[in-house]
Amino acid sequence: MSASLPSVERVRAALAAAGHPDTIEVFPDGTRSAADAAAAVGCDVAQIAKSIVFRAGTRAVLVIASGANRVDMAKIAVAIGLPVRRADGVWVRDTTGFAIGGVSPVGHLAPPILLLDQDLLALDQVWAAAGSPMHVFRSTPAELLRITGAASADVKEEA
Repeated sequence: MSASLPSVERVRAALAAAGHPDTIEVFPDGTRSAADAAAAVGCDVAQIAKSIVFRAGTRAVLVIASGANRVDMAKIAVAIGLPVRRADGVWVRDTTGFAIGGVSPVGHLAPPILLLDQDLLALDQVWAAAGSPMHVFRSTPAELLRITGAASADVKEEA
């Protein structure tokens, strides 16, 4: 199934190019939300490294956040030094090459500005979308930092 999805193959190629093992798995029931992904994988929702795309002008800003956290747009803007706004699904697909629910931290059509939620750094293992709402890959927060070049930042919305 994954071989026929170009977006999943882009992620597979990006992982290989970065020297990351191919840990992509498919879950036919879907991993669209952090809760769905955690249930499918069998991990805590905090271990889902969800990819949230914002806009900074014409640039995509990808925040790799813990599935347990909501992100604060003001903190993102401060971290990158640019104003950000929400991105709609069509813009996300056109800019990243991924549909919402399958946006991966790697394999983008154009390099986004990347931030990694510092809360992920406390975890041993995380799972991230791998190009479709049914595909995820296993990694570690340190590996995600290495393969994406993301900056670690406090992006969590306070309760």
